[in-house]
Amino acid sequence: MPTVTYLNYEALDDQGWDLDDEDLFEKAADAGLDAEDFGELEVNQGEYILEAAEAQGYDWPFSCRAGACANCAAIVKEGDIEMDMQQILSDEEVNDKNVRLTCIGSPTADEVKIVYNAKHLDYLQNRVI
Repeated sequence: MPTVTYLNYEALDDQGWDLDDEDLFEKAADAGLDAEDFGELEVNQGEYILEAAEAQGYDWPFSCRAGACANCAAIVKEGDIEMDMQQILSDEEVNDKNVRLTCIGSPTADEVKIVYNAKHLDYLQNRVI
């Protein structure tokens, strides 16, 4: 069963860390963040990451649940996430910036690391509902 290690973009921002920090997840592990901001999720085969987070009792951002907005966007830092049909992200955002939508995204690797709540990034702002 895939494990998704997650970090809330707002926590990263509050701490003054950078999305490109090599040791981002080590810093987060040492920072004493609460479980909503940093931790691990077990994601069942074929389950969406957003659903897995909700099943754990987390209140992650989303709006449409259909891949048509950027509210649930996450940045993949390690591993990969396969998305069902999405119509909002550009090829550059998916391929170069590693943006994925957690409402329609499932891990394709045993270990995946993401920064969720990435809707706050400048280039996604105009697609948040």
